[in-house]
Amino acid sequence: MKILLATRNKKKLVELQRILIDVALVGLADVPAYEEVPESGLTFEENALIKAREGVARTGLPTVADDSGLAVDVLNGMPGVFSARWSGVHGDDAGNLALVLAQIGDVPDSARGAAFVCSAALALPDGREWTVTRGMPGRLIRASRGENGFGYDPIFVAEGQTRTNAELTPDEKDAISHRGKAFRALAEIITAELTDPSAADT
Repeated sequence: MKILLATRNKKKLVELQRILIDVALVGLADVPAYEEVPESGLTFEENALIKAREGVARTGLPTVADDSGLAVDVLNGMPGVFSARWSGVHGDDAGNLALVLAQIGDVPDSARGAAFVCSAALALPDGREWTVTRGMPGRLIRASRGENGFGYDPIFVAEGQTRTNAELTPDEKDAISHRGKAFRALAEIITAELTDPSAADT
């Protein structure tokens, strides 16, 4: 079963392949290039669906897409859908992380609550589509720790953890992450909707 994951982020492709183990994921780099539509939605769900629908329209493949980000309590849920371009340049992880730390520099540790949120969408060529949204609550620390992960992982400590996401192993992170939860839920839908029942009899 081949499914397009509408991303050029190689780390995300590897991460999601670990979760969606029963499908063959291909990324945008593996299909004929097309102009990607802007992520103009005001919610994670809207942006995930925009990308999934475009992937189906351009390739004819069932398409999975996600939109995720960091919601900081004292920033009224921001950066939110702007997480990847918070500092002004899309994908500037170091700049985005530094800006968030600067914005909450005077906030006491007790008020540095935050959550990662992920909406994952599946769009099929026949027009059916699904979205699931999951979160990972936690808190922000004052300086980066760890070498794993990406984005805001080095400053985020999940609820019940003492290590940042960037200090967790990939398997440890997948087990509790917003993306892991969302894509495991979506994997159940993929299995139910795209698995050929006759395959089990052959």
